[in-house]
Formats: sequence, structure tokens, C-alpha cells
Amino acid sequence: MSRFRLAPTRDQVPGLLESCRHARYVWNVGLEQRLMWRPGRPAAPGFVAQAAQLTEARAAQLWLKAGSQMVQQQALRDLDQAWRNFYAGTHGRPSWRRKGVHEGFRVAGPQAQRVEKLNRKWGRVLVPKVGWVKFRLSRAVPPAKSYRVTCDRSGRWHIAFAVVPAPIAAPGTGAIVGVDRGVTVSAALSTGELLSCPGLSAREQARLKRLQRRLCRAWRGSNRRARIKAAIARWKARETDRRKNWVEQTSTDLARGFDTIRIENLKIRALTRSARGTIESHGRNVRAKAGLNRGILASGWGQLAARLEHKAPGRVERVRPAYTSQTCSACGHCAPDSRENQAVFRCVACRYEANADVNAAVNIAGGTAAGRAVDTRRETGVSVSEKREPQLATST
Repeated sequence: MSRFRLAPTRDQVPGLLESCRHARYVWNVGLEQRLMWRPGRPAAPGFVAQAAQLTEARAAQLWLKAGSQMVQQQALRDLDQAWRNFYAGTHGRPSWRRKGVHEGFRVAGPQAQRVEKLNRKWGRVLVPKVGWVKFRLSRAVPPAKSYRVTCDRSGRWHIAFAVVPAPIAAPGTGAIVGVDRGVTVSAALSTGELLSCPGLSAREQARLKRLQRRLCRAWRGSNRRARIKAAIARWKARETDRRKNWVEQTSTDLARGFDTIRIENLKIRALTRSARGTIESHGRNVRAKAGLNRGILASGWGQLAARLEHKAPGRVERVRPAYTSQTCSACGHCAPDSRENQAVFRCVACRYEANADVNAAVNIAGGTAAGRAVDTRRETGVSVSEKREPQLATST
């Protein structure tokens, strides 16, 4: 999607927020109807039935009638599509939309094509019930049949035109690269490059921590608490923007430079699961696990894999991650003792020494970790050991 920064005036912001409230209300009511279904009961109303109910509700409720019917119907269409994706197994079950978190609405049809270019830097779009709203022209506006207006937690407005960009063409050189994702090094390539996802600096993190402490001392519902939350959201948005920018640049460079990109098949949701446990069985090392989860999410593992599959469809291969960090890329010997620490890999068999993340990336690029046989001792068998004494042949 092509996203642009929206610049509404102070008088236009209440109208945008009102459309967000209408879309969120219609979504939640439609979701409640779907969730009330139980086996043995009549089928839950679909989009057609809910659209008819929306018409009756608009006639009975003046505040709902004052909003845009296009925005409200599109919320029902999005809900119907979300349930279709859930039943197809490609997405999770639709959830509730919350105020301050899910602020946005979609416009489709001929109204979505009312876009004009004002000058080299600015354009404007006609939003129903709001009027012409300016947006920053950071690139050419693609022809789209729908767009979505959103507001993040820091108060920034964006407009995204629903256009799927064309995939990046392969270079045709036959080059293969392996990508090992980590916490200290966000992405290590088999070519020897070490890439780190930028985040907040130490000074910025200290400032953010001070704001979080002030937030704990502020009264709930006070204006001071609202100002502190807005300041924290701005710092979080800055960190998110840096991570997204790094993911876009890295994925584009990999898609342009290599024909085949191999990454680990990691289950990020399971890796970042909380270690708190239950009331009966408490978890262990909960604080350390929480820090590891934050590091994994801050490195953008899932975003990098998703954007690679979007930009290079059919050229991304997922490799089994087992023993990639313990296998020597030179001789193929697998042993836990070869991984001395986070950064150093020294093979106990052939004494090959390299960066641990780069060594794992080379294994991923060769696909050796998925096809290498490993015995119960977690060590690969070697033909002749250097320390093995000669054995006499047994007599028959």
C-alpha cells in the first residue's frame, strides 16, 4: 500500500474522529452478532443482512445518520472479509476495536478516486462528511479503488491507497543468501554483513523511561496523564518508524541483490510467549524472558520475513532452524561446545573460527541444517576421528 502523511486542519480533525467512531461502532456491533452464534442456532447474519439492519439503525438513530453511509458499510465489508480470512485459515479471528488504538475508516468506490494534485509537495483528497483534506506528496499517487484513513497513538494522520506494488525483479545471477536473525545482530548475512535494526539511543531511552515513571504517578483521567501518554506515544512512534524504514531498505536490497533468499522458519509468536506461567505453577526467569521478548520484537523479525515474501514472491525459502548455530559451515560437525558465546564460533573438530551469526547464515544459505542427520548425542558423525585409536579386527 502507498501511504501518505495526512495534514487535516484543526476544524477537520473532529469530523475524522467522528467517522472513526462510526466505523468502530458498526464493526463492534457486527462482531457481537457473529460471536453470539452457537451450534444449533440459526446462522449469524452476513453482510447483506447486516447492511439492511444498518439502514434501519440509521433511520432510528440521528447521530448514526449524520455520519457517512459509505464509511459504515465499508466497516461491515471489512468485517465480512475478516471472517472469510479466518475461516480460510490465513488470519486470526476478528477482535474488538478499541478507542485510541484502532482509529481509522475505509472509503471505496468512486469517492476514493477524488484525488487532486495541488503542487509538487501537496495534494488533497475528498473525504466524505469532512471535505478536501491535504496530504503530503512524498511519491506519485497510484490509481486505487479504495483508501484508508488512520490515526496512530501519537496523533498522526495517514492515508493509504490500496494498491499492491509490483514485485522486485530478480537479478538473474543465481546468487543465494542466507539470513540469520538475532537480537544483538538483527540480521546476519552469509556474505559476512552484520545488520542491526536502529532503535532509540541511550539518551532517548532514558527520556522515555522518565516519562513512563511520571505516567505511573499521574492521576487516571487527568490532563497531565493525557499529555504524558501523548509524549510516550511520540517516542514509540519514532522507534517504530526507524524499524519500519530499516526493514524496507534491507528487504529491498536483498530482493534486488539475490535470486534466492533463505531464512529460518521461526515461530515468532511462540518464541515471544510470556514465561509468567499460571497461579499454580509460576514461571522462572520471567524478567529475563520479558527482556528477550522485547529484543525479538524490536529487531523486526516478522516484518523482515513478511516484506521479503511481498517483494520477492517465490524466491524466499524457509529453512529448518534446528542446529544452525551449532553446525560448522566448513566441515559440517555439529556440537554445542563449538558455540563459545554469542559472537564467537570455534569448531571443536576442525578448529574453524568465524562469527557465530555469520556461520549460522552460511548454514542457512546452503540449506545444510535441514538435511543434515543428527544423532541422539546432538553431534554429527564423522568418518574418522583424529583422537580415535586404531581398532583391531575381530576374529570370527
